[in-house]
Amino acid sequence: MDETATELAAMIALLRRSVGGWPDIAVDVQEDGSAVRVLSRQAGHADTLFPDEETVAALLDGAAAEVRRWEATGIGVHAFFERSYPAQLRTIREMPPVLFTRGRLDVDTRAVAVVGSREADAPTLKIARAVAGSLADRGVTVVSGLASGIDTAAHLAALDAGGRTVAVIGTGIRRTYPSGNRELQEHIADVGLVISQFWPDAGPARHQFPMRNAVMSGYAAATVVVEAGQTSGARIQARLALDHGRPVVLTSQVTRHEWAQSFAQKPGVYVAGSTAELLDAVDDILGRLPTKTSLEDFPDLATR
Repeated sequence: MDETATELAAMIALLRRSVGGWPDIAVDVQEDGSAVRVLSRQAGHADTLFPDEETVAALLDGAAAEVRRWEATGIGVHAFFERSYPAQLRTIREMPPVLFTRGRLDVDTRAVAVVGSREADAPTLKIARAVAGSLADRGVTVVSGLASGIDTAAHLAALDAGGRTVAVIGTGIRRTYPSGNRELQEHIADVGLVISQFWPDAGPARHQFPMRNAVMSGYAAATVVVEAGQTSGARIQARLALDHGRPVVLTSQVTRHEWAQSFAQKPGVYVAGSTAELLDAVDDILGRLPTKTSLEDFPDLATR
């Protein structure tokens, strides 16, 4: 294996051995500068009270074989220190140490998340379609979570407009939730991008969807909330987006809710009463972005 492949294998081995401290592992690797060195400190010590019989070499070989099996089925595997990893995710506290992808990676500087309720009514779905389609027409990548309701409407509208859409999912990359979106997920993988931070065969679990929202917020330059009740994941994403320093655009529909009325007073939050106002807000947000967000902004982290 070359150095990059060895470092990726070491990261997979570290995560496989972890009992839940993935963020801690990412911090350890960032501070040390090498996943292999971190793995060597943690594994293969036979002269301790509780000997570790797995050698570092065996762990690396096993993890490298697992990566090859994933890649052979069309799954991309990207550690945070690799050139292929989305640079914008390195700026958020919830940065996944590894991402699994299907589809075409791109810099996606001009990306906006369009999110909302799974139980949206027909008028709200119409708004979501109009917003996502208009964004796609302007060359903006539409990001959403492949859930029922608003997410599905946003993905379909972007595709219908011939635009790029990115699905950030709350299951493993080989799973689909809801199952009725399997065909849509496959189509997005063919023409856009599907992203997961979970092991490829991980099924849906309640705690994973807020984690998905954090990555969706971090990937996008801004979040548009079309509709979201008090307990909606879209509300969680609005909070996370502000934590990440990403602007939030609320439609007038969502400001019927008390949480949104409170958010509307915060810096970085726009309230749009029409699709035209919403697009004006997005234009303002995109106009404030740096001219380049790419690998060169993180030269100390990139190895490929």
